Amino acid sequence: MMLITSYQIAGKEVRKTLGLVRGNSIRAKHIGKDILAAVRGLVGGEIKEYTEALNEAREIALERMTEDAKKLGADAVVGVRFTTSQVMAGAAELLVYGTAVKLD
Repeated sequence: MMLITSYQIAGKEVRKTLGLVRGNSIRAKHIGKDILAAVRGLVGGEIKEYTEALNEAREIALERMTEDAKKLGADAVVGVRFTTSQVMAGAAELLVYGTAVKLD
């Protein structure tokens, strides 16, 4: 399944637009990781614990969106976008969405 941020795919024609597809993942903070993050926040630098959590959430969201597109019989998802939002104190949602299409 091709996932692309643009709305056109070089060398391909969109034959049919199938509709919106999306996937999401909600992650809560982990107390142990928060303690490590707080220590790293004092000395500066990358907070690897949060980077890993967001990477994991992104991959899960992409997998879910891809499954949503497959259910529609899509060949690709165009216009892929990511967004995040806080859903409660200590938990954030990562949402990925795009348009499922059939290609010639």
